[in-house]
Order: sequence, then structure tokens, then C-alpha cells
Amino acid sequence: MAIDPTAAAGAPGVADTGRTRLADSYETFMNLLTAQIKNQDPLSPMDSTQFTQQLVQMTGVEQQLLTNDLLEKLVTNTGSGIQTSVSLLGREVRAVHNEAKLTAGKADWSYKLDREATDVTIEVVNSLGKVVQVEKTSGDDLKAGDHTYSWNGKDRTGAQLPNGETYTLRITAKDSAGATVGVTNFIKGVVTGVEQGSGKTFITVNGVQIGWEKVTSIAEVPKTASTDTPDPDNQDDDEDTTSQQAV
Repeated sequence: MAIDPTAAAGAPGVADTGRTRLADSYETFMNLLTAQIKNQDPLSPMDSTQFTQQLVQMTGVEQQLLTNDLLEKLVTNTGSGIQTSVSLLGREVRAVHNEAKLTAGKADWSYKLDREATDVTIEVVNSLGKVVQVEKTSGDDLKAGDHTYSWNGKDRTGAQLPNGETYTLRITAKDSAGATVGVTNFIKGVVTGVEQGSGKTFITVNGVQIGWEKVTSIAEVPKTASTDTPDPDNQDDDEDTTSQQAV
């Protein structure tokens, strides 16, 4: 009597149920297989390849269920990421990131010092790994907490670099004893796009793609106060009325 391990595993369409039934039935399957070997006809023993095939089938079902679990997790994580990211469109965010794109001759970063430092060196590095600008901070910029750095797009010779390139901010901080002070770099801006790739969800901030999970804070973009612009036609009418009253 041949044993069909796929029947014991249940329908593969429901991973959780199938996995549970497979675990519950595995011992039964092995007991039946052992009993089958013990009670086989000694004059006509079963071919050993049948045992191998049945075990391979059982293993194959188990692997398929595990694959289904991984796919379900991937779909869940991807769906959650894209939904969260879409809700960020048009909002101002701050995210852990050390890259910024030079736009209109300027690139902005923010960073956080874990504790007070006595020496902080800021380097701007291009895509080739070359340091194009180096600066030292002083005063309040050495204190623990959040700080900002705005680069004017000029290299160490004073030449203005072209817009559109992406640059990396590299900060080295040390205390009075020469020990390294922890630094976290951030980028801040309005989310203008959402994209998926390689199973991950990315948002676009200031022209740079960032993993949505890097976002640390979200804020509404401040609305610009509208100013009433005088209507030229009404202004003429007002002037005529004023003239008539004067007469």
C-alpha cells in the first residue's frame, strides 16, 4: 500500500493550516511507513525507491509551505511599506541619511551629537569618494544635540560645483580625551515620490531616495500665508468714486 504524504499535508492554499496538519501528520506518516516495511511480503519486498519518493514528497510539501510563509510575509511587509510611504507624500520628514543632492548651489544636512565634543570635522565627499570640502565647527555646534550644516556647493579651491550631483556628509567628532563621539546624520525635506524596488519601499526627499523605514519624524508642511492682491478693475472704480466724491 503506497502512502500519499501530500494528502496528509492538506491543501497548500492555506499555509498556516497546511503547516499545522503537516506537523501533526508527520509522526503518523512515519509510523505508517514503518508498519508498511514490517508487514511487507518477504517474497515480494517493496522497492526502496518508493520509500525515498515518499520521503521526498513529504519534504517537498514542507518546503512549499515554508515558501508560502515567506511570500505572505513579503506581501504583508511590502503592502505596509507602500501604504505608509504614500501617506508621507507632500509631508515634511526627517530621515537618517548622509546624502544630499546639490540644488541651486546648496545642499543641507542636519546631524546629532550624542554628547558634547571638543573637535568636530565636517567633510563633504563626492560620488567618487573624493573630499571636496572640509570645515571645523565651533561654539554651540560642539554641544550635544541637533545641529544643521548648509554647504554652498563650493570646493576647497572656491570653485562652484555643478548642480544635480549627490554628495555625502562625513562627520568626525571627538571629546577632550580624544574619544570618538557618536554622530547621526539626517536629511530633511518634503516627500515628493514613492517607489518600490528589490522588495523595498523608497521615498524621494530633496531628489534623494531613502528607505521609508529611515524616517524618524513627520510634520505638515507650513502653509504660506496668502496675501490679497488688489484687483486692477476694482482699484480703478475706487479711484473714480474717490474723484467724484472730491468734486
